[in-house]
Amino acid sequence: MGQGVKRTQRDYSLTFKLALVEQIEKGELTYKQAQARYGIQGRSTVLVWLRKYGRQDW
Repeated sequence: MGQGVKRTQRDYSLTFKLALVEQIEKGELTYKQAQARYGIQGRSTVLVWLRKYGRQDW
């Protein structure tokens, strides 16, 4: 088997997730900008948080 890049899974606090969702919903950041700024690797991670915790219909 080939040696790939080791993935690291990070746990984010609920407070962090809610604050991030709020920033996106206020229009301060796009979800892609938030991913880049905070180093969130998963492509859909922020979208999942928006669907789960957001007030808008994602």
